[in-house]
Amino acid sequence: MLNMIILVFVGGAFGAMCREFVMLSVPRLADGFPMDIFVANIVAAFLLGVATSLFKSNRINQYVHVMVGTGIMGGLSTFSSFVFGAVEMMKDPAGVFVSICYLVISLVIGFAAVELGLLAGARGTPAPDTSQ
Repeated sequence: MLNMIILVFVGGAFGAMCREFVMLSVPRLADGFPMDIFVANIVAAFLLGVATSLFKSNRINQYVHVMVGTGIMGGLSTFSSFVFGAVEMMKDPAGVFVSICYLVISLVIGFAAVELGLLAGARGTPAPDTSQ
């Protein structure tokens, strides 16, 4: 149990550092669209799909899956920033349309990214079954 908590802690710290790198590297669009938050969340959704698929096919163990899926991807993605960005855009009447587009596009592409990640992780030869 303590090992899992430590793995989530370490993974979360690394994921948060990755998120900050994305936030500093990806500019916001002129219309206020929070591209930095969008990119961080879509990358995290895709990589969570990959990690989950690798775990399901026994190519990574539960410890790696917890560290990557819960820790790193939890630190990289950010629901609070996602919602805050949308609320901030809605404060300006001209930004309401952009905000709604941001929310819809984030959800649709996020679902697609998870599915693509699951497919990408499933590619290749599954690990041999060692339960015998």
